[in-house]
Amino acid sequence: MASSTADGDDPEQEIRLVDSGTWWVATDVETGIASQGKTRSEALSNLDEAVSLQRGAENDPVETSEQERAILDELGIDPDEVERAREDADSLPEFMQ
Repeated sequence: MASSTADGDDPEQEIRLVDSGTWWVATDVETGIASQGKTRSEALSNLDEAVSLQRGAENDPVETSEQERAILDELGIDPDEVERAREDADSLPEFMQ
């Protein structure tokens, strides 16, 4: 478990990083958002992207499916493909598994 200093009002953000044998799994403790990667660096990078997606462009949480679709469209990700992939977790992009 590691802590890092962040800019802003909250000086600490706790991130858990676990080696599951095949994948590194990174979890933002405050939000519960998790991601994975084949390396520690990749897991942390994917977590950063997932947290950013959740918070939205202005650090507002994504609370509706319409907001999620708009953000995915902005990122060039097909929202319908993500919806289909949710039915089969193996098809999700690594940062969303």
